[in-house]
Amino acid sequence: MASFDIKAGWRALLAMLALAAPALLSPVPALAQANEPGCRPEMASYRLPIQRANLGKDEVRLTFVGHATFLIETPGGVKVATDYNDYVRPPVTPDIATMNKAHSTHYSRAPDPAIKQVLPGWDPSGRGAARHDVTMGDVRVRNVPTNIRSYGGDTDYDGNSMFVFEIGELCIAHLGHLHHPLEPGHLRALGRVDVVLFPVDGSYTLDQEGMLEVLKSLQARVMIPMHFFGGGTLNRFLGRSQDLWPVVRRERPEIVLSKATLPAKPTIIVLPGH
Repeated sequence: MASFDIKAGWRALLAMLALAAPALLSPVPALAQANEPGCRPEMASYRLPIQRANLGKDEVRLTFVGHATFLIETPGGVKVATDYNDYVRPPVTPDIATMNKAHSTHYSRAPDPAIKQVLPGWDPSGRGAARHDVTMGDVRVRNVPTNIRSYGGDTDYDGNSMFVFEIGELCIAHLGHLHHPLEPGHLRALGRVDVVLFPVDGSYTLDQEGMLEVLKSLQARVMIPMHFFGGGTLNRFLGRSQDLWPVVRRERPEIVLSKATLPAKPTIIVLPGH
């Protein structure tokens, strides 16, 4: 029977361990959590790229995060999130968050405490309409109250707001959960609108024909649809509007706008998402 060289055996074992060490010390891939909570299917949002080009002094970056939430970024670095809620949020903490109470997908019960200004589009005390006129850095945010339908079908007077964002020479209006046509008083309060963000679902909010009339009255140079729950609803709206305005579909959910680069005539710009 051949004798076993203990020293030679230990040397061979140590050599094998040395070869295996890099693999043993390398990080173990993280396993996906089967029970990881996710946003609602219709609330899928887009991730923003890590590297983002600086904005010129007259530029504004708009990113469609999903549903009715947009991230608005100013040249001075102020970040605003519209219809901030607990289901879909931008991947950065905004400095200002606007909210509407029509549905839980338009407001948050637990907004990030790092947000400097949280602006509900209704008066939580129930004493009347919300009134906001806030300036932070290079953006002014104000609201125009509107009515909504309550869950019981009644009218909740001043229950929501359209929010207006004034950045340099650009005026952006987010119509929120608009349920009714705009009256002359609403139009005067909104003032000149360069960019309008508007819902097109046609059922939970104002019907599509009514929304077309709203857009005609605003005459914004850029019109960006939101709140459409999928391509079918959006395409129905675009079919109704095709004889009125040109449509531009973007490949990315973000767009940089300035007063100088607005289209020469009113244009619908579709950002990917829903």
